Amino acid sequence: MTKLTKRFVDAVEPQSKGHVVWDDELPGFGLRVYPSGKRSYLIQYRAKGRSRRYTIGIHGVWTPETARREAKALLGQIAQGEDPAAEREEERRAVTVRELCEQYIADMEAGLVLGKGGRPKKATTVATDVGRIRRHIIPLLGTRKIKDITKPDMNNLMKDIIAGKTRVVMKTEKLRGKAIVRGGPGTAIRTMGLLGGIFTYAIEAGIIDQNPTHGLKKPRYKVRDRRLSEAEYRTLGRILKDVQHDSHFGIHAEILRLIALTGCRRGEIISLRWSEVDIEGSCLRLKDSKEGA
Repeated sequence: MTKLTKRFVDAVEPQSKGHVVWDDELPGFGLRVYPSGKRSYLIQYRAKGRSRRYTIGIHGVWTPETARREAKALLGQIAQGEDPAAEREEERRAVTVRELCEQYIADMEAGLVLGKGGRPKKATTVATDVGRIRRHIIPLLGTRKIKDITKPDMNNLMKDIIAGKTRVVMKTEKLRGKAIVRGGPGTAIRTMGLLGGIFTYAIEAGIIDQNPTHGLKKPRYKVRDRRLSEAEYRTLGRILKDVQHDSHFGIHAEILRLIALTGCRRGEIISLRWSEVDIEGSCLRLKDSKEGA
């Protein structure tokens, strides 16, 4: 007999396709397990001759006990003729882009929005995403209703960012700090990719049925493929060798040497730990790389 307890919920293994585990003690109360590993509580019931599902909330924010109490209350309302799924659907269709983005930011900062490898986004990625949301998406689309957004709207948004309509100089939290927001093709491509993820988040929450960014034609952006020539590598090597014993520049020379020889990202070398250096295997085994271990 299955009862949704914290131990049981934490132990449920994700499958290649999302699935629901039903509680035998409270009929209609269940746990949806997504392929990513995210879990949410729901109820299933019949209203006006059709089967309906209503999501209570995400595991972690809701515990099995609080979700069970909410499920009992909702099922009681349903027995009195109410339809919470229909009511929520009506409310959600009035959600604005700003409201959706703020909820996305809150979940992202709480570690509930997963990035590559099914892991919560890093703090640096979260900060970058929040900047793009607040500096480009909200200023241009914030007051629009999610249900009214179309693919042409997405195309116009992309063109506006490329044209620099969100260009502005903003103060930051740092003393005398400022952020220069320019826009352009690169910013537009990355912002549209982020917005696609936000709309996918909205689909999972039942706010919309389709992602208006799907099929959007993005401009080809200049990819940096510049490589040093053999002579340039020799010059770089001489410069690094000249300063490797300098008390001010020595550590920077070693960082640059490792970047040049490994192709690692700058941050991966700056934050490199001895535990990630495999001397015997002649390699680096990064535990916190953007591409995974």
